[in-house]
Amino acid sequence: MLPAMDALGLRIGIDLGGTKTEAIALDRASGAELARRRVATERGSYGGTVRTIRALVEGLEAELGRRGSVGIGIPGTISPATGLVKNANSTWLIGKPFDRDLSEALARPVRLANDADCFALSEATDGAGAGAATLFGVILGTGVGAGIVVHGRPLAGPNAIAGEWGHNPLPAPQPDELPGPPCYCGRAGCVETFLCGPALERQYGGGVSAADIVARAEAGDDHAAAVLARYEDRLARALAAIINILDPEVIVLGGGLGNIARLYANVPRLWGAHVFSDTVATRLAPPVHGDSSGVRGAAWLWPG
Repeated sequence: MLPAMDALGLRIGIDLGGTKTEAIALDRASGAELARRRVATERGSYGGTVRTIRALVEGLEAELGRRGSVGIGIPGTISPATGLVKNANSTWLIGKPFDRDLSEALARPVRLANDADCFALSEATDGAGAGAATLFGVILGTGVGAGIVVHGRPLAGPNAIAGEWGHNPLPAPQPDELPGPPCYCGRAGCVETFLCGPALERQYGGGVSAADIVARAEAGDDHAAAVLARYEDRLARALAAIINILDPEVIVLGGGLGNIARLYANVPRLWGAHVFSDTVATRLAPPVHGDSSGVRGAAWLWPG
């Protein structure tokens, strides 16, 4: 019989991505990383995804000689109404009882959360927001998402959509920002359509990558500098709306665009004009754990 969750020696986290699936094993007492594995995601195959995760968990446990609690970050969420996956970029998960099937495959309870929630939880636990009462963890990548952590636990909400910041309208839009680019959600002008990586690259044009846009700006390219300045203004407006509603102690930027160093100096200088306060004490920080935050946060879904 599997021991109780509090008797397990490991915290195992799984980050299910569109192209790769990563697993990590942390020591339950210290939080130290003990092992990590990464494999290609079996795209389009629900049964293959379940089998992949089971193999990763069993492989880590065999390697370390201990059993673990299992938390999983997914690019979507479990609907409280149906118990099935919704809002998943990995579309083969949609409409499936993923948590129940994984629990059966692994012969133990599992916990699932949105991948942005896992990122935020990791940074709140022992990362850039360690010790903060409230943290807003942002993903700026191919898409735009976020997670909220309050007093060390992720906030899901009754609809399981807390932190769905990317699918709100860009605040204080300028005339040339209206009605905004079309979004896959069916609306136009969503924050995601302005702040995702592909949007930044489209603003510059010519198929230049975000990293190259930053490098060109640093080398004196005026067009690149102007594109980044506009991106920073939009990000400042979007984050100011979060500060006005949530008033988090710290905001952490993850995803590929979170690596743009100038954001951390420039955006806080801009957001004050949009925040309903005489001062803004919210701190903007890069992630301590970088690309590993998602899988680490999944492991921390089991507290204690």
